[in-house]
Amino acid sequence: MPSSTNTMSAVGTQRAGLAHKTKIRLFQLAVVVLMFGSWEGVGRAGVVDPFYFSMPSSIVARIWEWFSGGDIYTHLAITLAETILSFGIGTLLGISLGLWLGLSKLAAEVLDPFIKVFNAIPRILLAPIFVMWFGLGLTSKVALGATMVLFITFFNTYQGVREVNPVILANARLLKASRISLLRHVYVPSATSWILSSLRASVGMAVMGAIVAEYLGSSAGLGHLIAQAEGVFDATGVFSGIVVLSAFVIALDRSVDALEGKLLVWRPKVDPETGA
Repeated sequence: MPSSTNTMSAVGTQRAGLAHKTKIRLFQLAVVVLMFGSWEGVGRAGVVDPFYFSMPSSIVARIWEWFSGGDIYTHLAITLAETILSFGIGTLLGISLGLWLGLSKLAAEVLDPFIKVFNAIPRILLAPIFVMWFGLGLTSKVALGATMVLFITFFNTYQGVREVNPVILANARLLKASRISLLRHVYVPSATSWILSSLRASVGMAVMGAIVAEYLGSSAGLGHLIAQAEGVFDATGVFSGIVVLSAFVIALDRSVDALEGKLLVWRPKVDPETGA
């Protein structure tokens, strides 16, 4: 009898969760329809000038033209390559620096003011410098993206190392654990959840770095596509590029979310209605 009751309760919870998700999707769909319907309406009525604001129908037609023609795939591939390289290099450097300073109190105290100074510099301002140093090729885009990712990963790794449970650390030292063993079995596991929580923001920063660098100077990529449209006052092209870029970022975000869910299987599930 208790087993049957538990099964019914689980089914009821699952149905409630599905109903909640359906309700959320319907609200989201209503917002999209209202927003783009109003935009299309005021454009066709002449309330706003389509030359400056375009219209959703024109944007959809332009996006279809890009994908049916096939040219957009080259731009997507280049931006994706820049994003992946920026994310990988920035994450690796951030984790390494975070572990080093987290484990070395002396180094952290010496470098602390310099890190604060570099972190205070808006990374976007480095884009023209990297373009001058590395040219208009792949290197300048990756350099900017990696710089933007580095500090996010570094601070999360550093905080994760500093938040190690002192009881666990004391027990490991009492068992004569070596520095390598402490790093492998205590410090890295402690910092892992902090590092993984920074992945989504890091991906966003990697994309931003690639797009900004492409916008300032490149021969291909989504940023280049948007810059070209802006240069000829093509509002439809600019909005179309933004829409494609948004879909690109959402796809990356979903991928990171799936990866995070697999790596953090121990994390408790949160009920969407109660938040508990």
